[in-house]
Amino acid sequence: MSISVKYLGLTPYESTWNQMKHFTSKRDHATKDEIWITEHEAIYTLGLNKKDYKKPLRDDIPVLHVDRGGKITYHGRGQLIIYPLIDLERYHLTIRSFVTLIEKSIVGFLSRRDIKANAKIEAPGVYIENKKIASLGLRIKNHASYHGLSLNIDMDLTPFDAIDPCGYKNLQMTQLKTFTDDVSIESIGFEIANDIKHQLLNL
Repeated sequence: MSISVKYLGLTPYESTWNQMKHFTSKRDHATKDEIWITEHEAIYTLGLNKKDYKKPLRDDIPVLHVDRGGKITYHGRGQLIIYPLIDLERYHLTIRSFVTLIEKSIVGFLSRRDIKANAKIEAPGVYIENKKIASLGLRIKNHASYHGLSLNIDMDLTPFDAIDPCGYKNLQMTQLKTFTDDVSIESIGFEIANDIKHQLLNL
């Protein structure tokens, strides 16, 4: 088995989403798994859980309804996005165990920089002192994953103030820049993506 890690640079959210859907719909048992690294222009995305959805308090950022799990979140420049396009059956993974694997990669990345972080079973993602630094939202189709994780690196966090991030009222966000000057999205993206790859290939 092998997994290809690809750096896409800055990409439009909607076209990347369409590419993920196309890749997933066309894949079969022989398709090689891929992990995409990117970042997006400013956009709010609303997942399939629309319960208690409130329109963002600002109208200068578009809202896109998407097919991942979860509620509303924000993406923008300075935020690392990783999309693992993985056949979960190939690695005998449940959705929950795959989420845990991704969270472990993020917590491990932060730990290597002496930043103490943790995941929460009841609220997927990664937190530093109850402030959220990473969010997860996946879609599984024919046991293959798409969508993925976002990690706040060095970005304008104020658009989060206009929403209840991931559906949690008064949830505060944080970012890597607060703790370190090591904020290269490309190098961090490869470090985390390769850790996810390493974990998968060693299951």
